[in-house]
Amino acid sequence: MTASEGANYAPAPMPQPVVGPGEFVFAAVCLDHGHIYGMSEGLIGAGATLKWVFDPDQSKVEAFRQKFPQVRAASSEAEVLADPEVRLVAGAAVPSERADLGLRVMAAGKDYFTDKTPLTTLEQLEAVRAACARTGRKYAVYYSERIHVEAAVLAGQLIERGAIGKVLEVIGLGPHRIGGLDTRPDWFYEREKFGGILCDIGSHNFEQMLYFTGASHADVVSASVANYAHPEHPEFEDFGNAQIVMDNGTTGFVRVDWFTPDGLRTWGDGRTIILGTDGYIELRKYINIGTDEGGGHVFLVNHEGEQHINATGRVGYPFFGAFVRDCLDRTENAMTQEHALKAAEISVKAQLAARVLTPAR
Repeated sequence: MTASEGANYAPAPMPQPVVGPGEFVFAAVCLDHGHIYGMSEGLIGAGATLKWVFDPDQSKVEAFRQKFPQVRAASSEAEVLADPEVRLVAGAAVPSERADLGLRVMAAGKDYFTDKTPLTTLEQLEAVRAACARTGRKYAVYYSERIHVEAAVLAGQLIERGAIGKVLEVIGLGPHRIGGLDTRPDWFYEREKFGGILCDIGSHNFEQMLYFTGASHADVVSASVANYAHPEHPEFEDFGNAQIVMDNGTTGFVRVDWFTPDGLRTWGDGRTIILGTDGYIELRKYINIGTDEGGGHVFLVNHEGEQHINATGRVGYPFFGAFVRDCLDRTENAMTQEHALKAAEISVKAQLAARVLTPAR
């Protein structure tokens, strides 16, 4: 049977804007990944004011301005960084270039909000941590598969209320659709630039493992990567998995891949399964296959019974308002700096430890 939704499991109130027009100004630069749109929409939804956009590719700037007609096109990155009104710079650069952009932003006295993966090497991680300590600026990360997915937001609320007891394990499945090979930029297939599949899209899942278990650190137990089906791009990785053990005794497993079939109605059937001592939660984030229900599904099973909650339009994205206030108040309520960078550290270490399974051609 399916139990009715209990009051204790109803979503928290929808978040509201936390600032008024002009109170928190930000800019968007380096539009190499489409996540910059979601990053900007989230900040605007929290009340932030988008003033500038810059990218060397004018076609990307014009496309961005079609979506955000209020934004002004800057002539250079330097123009953005010199503007005293700009408190935050959001960027979705090529992954290997995200750390250097962040260092320039923080050196200019502004906070930085980068797409995941936030960096691709341990050397970059060391430089970022040093810059955060030196400047006092924020190096925040858009781990969108948790902070910008209502089902994942609701799962966090349910776990906080004790709906499944103590979390023991998090399993994350992150399939993606690659699309036509001619639709992706060259850097997408270059190992040094995209950082590897576990470093890149795997970072979403490592962040969720830390968040849902409440862990602070993790060790990589095993990891594997492969290029099974794209020999024309020998540096590319279309499959990866990893197991980690966290410092509080919990475990995590992730599988990421680029094998979403064309018959699926969305880009990937992303799922997360969270096991607790008193129940479990399954998130069907983007689609509930075989139905017309769309995404946003939370399936909760515990001692009270079974529940299916659709979080779509009911939870919102509280990260963004909390993050805006963190930038203004110099707090860490949305996500701590250590958490954001620890997820990145685990991602890089999993990538470095990965056994290569690519078959001989």
